[in-house]
Amino acid sequence: MLTILGPHQKSYCDGISRRGFLKVGGFSMAGVASLGLPDLLRAEAASSGGGRHKAVINIFLGGGPPHQDMWEIKTDAPQEIRGEFDPIATSVPGIQIGECFPNIAAAAEKFVFIRSIVGCAGGHDAYQCFSGWDRNNSTSIGGRPAIGPVVSKLFGPTQPSVPPAMALADRTSHVPWSEPGGPGFLGAAFAPFKPDNDGLANLKLNGVTLDRLQDRKSLLGGLDLLKRKADSGGLLAGMDAFNQAAFGVLTSSKLLDALDVSKEDPELVARYGDGKPYQYQYDGAPTVNSHMLVARRLVEAGVRSVTMSYGRWDSHGKNFDLVRDHGGKLDQGVAALIQDLDDRGMLEDTTVAVWGEFGRTPRVNPNAGRDHWPRVSCCLLAGGGMRTGQAIGATNRLGEYALDRPVHMQEVIATIYHNLGIDPGTTTISDPTGRPQYLIENRIPIREII
Repeated sequence: MLTILGPHQKSYCDGISRRGFLKVGGFSMAGVASLGLPDLLRAEAASSGGGRHKAVINIFLGGGPPHQDMWEIKTDAPQEIRGEFDPIATSVPGIQIGECFPNIAAAAEKFVFIRSIVGCAGGHDAYQCFSGWDRNNSTSIGGRPAIGPVVSKLFGPTQPSVPPAMALADRTSHVPWSEPGGPGFLGAAFAPFKPDNDGLANLKLNGVTLDRLQDRKSLLGGLDLLKRKADSGGLLAGMDAFNQAAFGVLTSSKLLDALDVSKEDPELVARYGDGKPYQYQYDGAPTVNSHMLVARRLVEAGVRSVTMSYGRWDSHGKNFDLVRDHGGKLDQGVAALIQDLDDRGMLEDTTVAVWGEFGRTPRVNPNAGRDHWPRVSCCLLAGGGMRTGQAIGATNRLGEYALDRPVHMQEVIATIYHNLGIDPGTTTISDPTGRPQYLIENRIPIREII
């Protein structure tokens, strides 16, 4: 949150209070306090030139989606393993997927279906899908950073008024299913911005006119006074950079406009769907299709990384009813997102990943559900300049393990980094001890699609 309150408080700096400048929440120094003014000015200059930027939209299917009911129907397996769904043909000859995904099937030339994801840690959270790492790795130094914080650290914002990383996941009762993709050992300065209700409210001016904010000399003069009155404990270190970023956000409508889907063509909004009614949500995320539209708008506005959590796929019972519900909505939203990005000339620069923390058991349990199965999972990729229109890997006849071309979860993350313009084979970031750390261990992108 960024809040500048009006003159009803004890104030300095032409009516802007010390408390007003210090109220920083979800945006708290997020990738801006750590940047110097030259960095921000360079970003601003680059953005004014109209240049395109690379981005990722990471859609987390919290709970563990059933691989054998989505992208690889096991037609030769016994009924207690095969399940209720039939395969359907796609636009790519020889590739079939589950019947709940007709829109994705019709645009299969724009997708990569990975049917053999391995290396799942087995935890019920988004940590691994957003960072590539097991949650328990490097906890002594703060944990491993997710993709969003990494790009915030390496690239900073495309322009001062737009955070480099944002998280759209609604808070879930099971909190790890709505993780934003945390900064790990990089620290809170690089945490993604979460535009929750409070955050949105505090991105708006309250009692301070734009004309007054445009008086840069008064604003900066007030900052000098504020610094003199502040303690010397380092709280305001980098405040010049923070001031520039805060000023940029508050004097630009770009971020708020991107979050406001009412500005879109109603026909396009309808194409995405709303994901309602929300079914099988329980302690997980709702199926909010508008988050996919917001993600596209945020990338268009300059955000580099967007994460979200879509649905609750922990189907220990009524697995097939859940997949019909969640799958049909996901099919509509993802297909609309990819087409929308393509129509706007953004798909080549934007990688979209759709996956969960692990798969589901091959055998259907007595409650018509599938239980946890970290041994193999699946992933759907699109965009990012990849060679799409292919299926990679396969499980054995019963869907128990990766029989052909196992793809480690970190290979997916390495591919995303590659698409963002980051070399995962050579890039390191220093941890708090000063030791350089590679972004991931498996540093070779998926060879078939790069």
